[in-house]
Amino acid sequence: MFLCALLLLVGTPLYVQASPIQLKNKVITLKKVEIEQYGLDVIDASFIDNNKLHKLMDSLESEVYQEPQDAFFKKDGRIIAEKLGAALDRDKFEYLFRELYYSDKNGKLHVPVYPVYPKVDSGLLKEISTKALGSYSTYYNQRNSERTDNIALAAEAINNTVIFPRETFSFNEVVGERTVERGYKKAPVIVKGELAEDIGGGICQVSSTLFNAVDLKGIQIVERYAHSRRVPYVPLGRDATVSWWGPDFVFKNLYNEPVLIRASSQNGRMLVTIYSSDTVEYFNGNAE
Repeated sequence: MFLCALLLLVGTPLYVQASPIQLKNKVITLKKVEIEQYGLDVIDASFIDNNKLHKLMDSLESEVYQEPQDAFFKKDGRIIAEKLGAALDRDKFEYLFRELYYSDKNGKLHVPVYPVYPKVDSGLLKEISTKALGSYSTYYNQRNSERTDNIALAAEAINNTVIFPRETFSFNEVVGERTVERGYKKAPVIVKGELAEDIGGGICQVSSTLFNAVDLKGIQIVERYAHSRRVPYVPLGRDATVSWWGPDFVFKNLYNEPVLIRASSQNGRMLVTIYSSDTVEYFNGNAE
């Protein structure tokens, strides 16, 4: 019985939390005593505790990760170039760490990263902005400043969005939740056929303008809902109501090229134009 208990104790690794390692300018400076804390406790410290090493890499990954940034158009028409992102090269880091662990010295470990490329670079953006496929304008009363601000926020959110072939666009996903913290204000909305006030009132004018701009042969409307009463900014039956936790406006790109959304709101006019390349063609056949 005593022998069995002893074997159970020895056979169960005792994991001790390793002290945090400081990362500065993507370099880790490690003293031998700091390296040794990543050894496998109790059983044999000459072996690395993979659990601790993976936790270290998880921590480093969150510190070194940089989100790539797509190229985009500024309001004046200039293209702002893309920016590469960066992510931890886990395989290379593990190799370098093990090499340092089994050496008998202190050392500096340059944390290896690999580039994360954006989906949209300047060349692509320039190429898919040459041909206008569709455009639509609606108008609003600028004296309602809260509604005007909401329209501007939603228009800016969808502006510069690129939808690749066979990809779908979700208005709610792209615009995000309409909250006070994100700058949205209370303005008139339609709820069950009645006028009321709610955060984000007015953004349905953005989704409705977008719907009319993308109502093209090469765009499949996947999800669209009409308001429960007529709205003044589009003809009857040409609206697309949206609500967080509720109706969404979703469409799919069936062209052979990416399409670009350019949206703006100024001087009481909401404008959406859909662009692509000169070689854009509609995909025939199954839309699935």
